[in-house]
Amino acid sequence: MPELRPGRISRATLALFAGASGDHNPIHIDIDSARASGVDDVFAHGMLLMAYLGRLLTDWIPQGRILELSTRFTAITPVLAEPVLNAQIREIVTVDGEQRANLDLSAVLADGTRTLLGAAVVAW
Repeated sequence: MPELRPGRISRATLALFAGASGDHNPIHIDIDSARASGVDDVFAHGMLLMAYLGRLLTDWIPQGRILELSTRFTAITPVLAEPVLNAQIREIVTVDGEQRANLDLSAVLADGTRTLLGAAVVAW
């Protein structure tokens, strides 16, 4: 499965995602709020990474064939990071006569930090 490289997450990306998602938590868009919370700068919404993950999967397989999707965030994705999203087939199984692929999912930054881990089941 090809990886997804959505590009650098800019401040404009975060502002646009806040508007589109309705998540206006200032820690994602206001550096003063971020610093007041103890971090050096704003960082990406977790759901932005989830949206990229959804794009990775639906670029590869129709949405209706995604049966399960679960993730957990393991680190923040700082502004200006360039995450790379990957999905790898762990195994192919047959359930009630239907072939399914169990996938391992991740988002990784250039320094090797994994910011998201997950799993998906897709009809194969």
